[in-house]
Amino acid sequence: MAKAKRAGKKAPAKKSTSKKSATKKAARRGASARKSVRKAPARKARQSPSGRPRAQAMDAIALLKADHRTVEELFAQYENAKSTAIKQRLAKEICQELIIHALIEEEIFYPAAKPVVETDLIEEAHVEHDGAKMLIAELLAGSPDDDFYDAKVKVLSEEIKHHVKEEEQRDGIFAQVKGAGIDLVSLGEALAQRKEDYKRLFARNGLPTPETRTLKGPKLKIGRPVR
Repeated sequence: MAKAKRAGKKAPAKKSTSKKSATKKAARRGASARKSVRKAPARKARQSPSGRPRAQAMDAIALLKADHRTVEELFAQYENAKSTAIKQRLAKEICQELIIHALIEEEIFYPAAKPVVETDLIEEAHVEHDGAKMLIAELLAGSPDDDFYDAKVKVLSEEIKHHVKEEEQRDGIFAQVKGAGIDLVSLGEALAQRKEDYKRLFARNGLPTPETRTLKGPKLKIGRPVR
């Protein structure tokens, strides 16, 4: 009987040892997990050839489409805005988004697309950019209190809507680029980096007057104001 009792008393001790062992293992696993989490931020950011950290990688077409959606939302907000101050802020945001978007397309995307996209589409895209730039210049030089300012914003939005359709439609520029086997991720990195460069530049110096590349901008004779 005494032996049985002693044997019975030993069982809980064995169970306790098992619990301690499991606790230690869990602690080790937790420490290991915490260690790996702490180590994660130590990864070096990818750098551009110039040595600067790269902007977050994104597919070139996804980046440009995201720009399109941003501008569409800004135009919608402008249409619903009531105060002059809000309209002025939104108009400036619209102009900045469009100026930067046009610059990165003209400097990086269109040259990469030119060998694989129908020539007519690329040429028309450049002319559409220049047409939009003329209205952008009008908006930057004016104020929502000016006559026809809202109408200019509306016409600009329609021009951009047409341009976006030409780029995004089934047989448009984006589709032709996508089907040509171009490295869209590397192209997207270049676009994103240049976009950030322009944002920093314009934050320091303000928005520039847009430069046309296909329209020569002949000086127009200004007639009597519409009444």
